Amino acid sequence: MAGVAKPMMRKPVFTKVEQLRPGTAGHTLIVKVVSSKLIMQKGRPDGPQIRQMRIAECLVGDETGIIIFTARNQQVDLMKPNTTVTLRNAKIDMFKGSMRLAVDKWGRVEIMDPANFTVREDNNLSLVEYELVNVVEE
Repeated sequence: MAGVAKPMMRKPVFTKVEQLRPGTAGHTLIVKVVSSKLIMQKGRPDGPQIRQMRIAECLVGDETGIIIFTARNQQVDLMKPNTTVTLRNAKIDMFKGSMRLAVDKWGRVEIMDPANFTVREDNNLSLVEYELVNVVEE
């Protein structure tokens, strides 16, 4: 197998919170966790089913704004207030007309050293309501 080129690893392009738009994916962001609230827990760790499911809504942000990040299962444990995390391959989900940031099985949430920026809390992208408009091509 000599001469087979290994795929080049691309350097991540870091996105700022204020640049996020509906229907986009593949974002890498460095954000601070402002708050985290467990909104759903199904199954007990000692229960009959193997998998328990947990979902938390976390307010995360950087110096450009904040957005709700939907943490699932193991991600919930990482999203503690005042923690700085890198979200790799994050995507925007729409929930009731507003944007939510999420990382699915193709992405990663990594805890990192505390960032030295102040989160801009007066620019909450999850409070912006979007309306689904069907565009008819003529």
